[in-house]
Amino acid sequence: MKGLLLRLSGLDADAENAVRVIGFFDRLITGRAGLDALVRSTAELAGCRVGVHAPGQGMSLRADPGGAVATPGTAPAGAAVRRLDGGVEVWVARDGAALPLDDMLLERFAIATAVLLEQNGVPRPELGDPALVELVLSGDAGTAERSRALHLLGVAPSARLRVLAGTGVDGLVGRSAQLGGVRAILAEAVPDPFPDGGRAGIGPELPALDAARSWAAARTALRFTSDTEPVVWWERLGSLGALGSLLGDPALDDLPDVRALDRLAAEPHGADTLSALDALCATGSARKAAAVLHRHHSTMPARLARAEAVLGFEVDSPAGRFRLHLALMLKRWRDNSAVS
Repeated sequence: MKGLLLRLSGLDADAENAVRVIGFFDRLITGRAGLDALVRSTAELAGCRVGVHAPGQGMSLRADPGGAVATPGTAPAGAAVRRLDGGVEVWVARDGAALPLDDMLLERFAIATAVLLEQNGVPRPELGDPALVELVLSGDAGTAERSRALHLLGVAPSARLRVLAGTGVDGLVGRSAQLGGVRAILAEAVPDPFPDGGRAGIGPELPALDAARSWAAARTALRFTSDTEPVVWWERLGSLGALGSLLGDPALDDLPDVRALDRLAAEPHGADTLSALDALCATGSARKAAAVLHRHHSTMPARLARAEAVLGFEVDSPAGRFRLHLALMLKRWRDNSAVS
């Protein structure tokens, strides 16, 4: 279909070819295509840049032939523009001379846009912010749907924000939704402090239109939280963010170091021992770890000796701390599988 209009115009801009252009847009309308599909398909048909700009609805899309739909969709200089009710504009920007069928294309593009804007509404504001937040974070939502939902939330598509994935953070205010067992929060600034007992994974700062990617990263970060580290930032995970997803939970159960940590956790005072190991990795020394835990440093050698006996390697050395930290993080990933 790419460049079809150019080929049709080269043959003859007669009634038969005009009917073919009309039929193309009629099929999109009757098939209740999304606005993303309309803009993308029109660009392929026309063989040039096209766009829809509906600022009153928070929707502005453009596409190049064979390219993905993007924003914003404001008309460039020299584009042919058709204006609709409500301040909506559709445009076609062709490099060089216009084709004989361009007027027909623009007219049918405008009609299809008006119809699909009516058909493809997003949740109304009375449904409340949670439904709109869920739409913004949906991986299945198109650019047009996400843009319009952001508009209703009062967020510009280009605004920078992070998505937080949390448990036990119901006291935090803002644009949020409960998605399964995890609360999703659109945040322009990260709350500080977090509620006592709450945990949160913090996704990367991205344009609001890319919030679904920040949400996926935030859920990954949430799986690496623990009682001793209740807030984890995606950017600080580094390679761990990808490593956890490469290993399924059954595979983690078979790792000797993770099994050894499970045995330590099952012992009397096991939770305290794991806290001591966490603190050792975080601080780099047994004395500093004791200070973080508000314990006298003389209590640490016995705990570390017991841990080394079960783990089978020295923990208070650079290589040992690296191995221990990796095992602790993989155990967190497995233990927090319910929040993925």
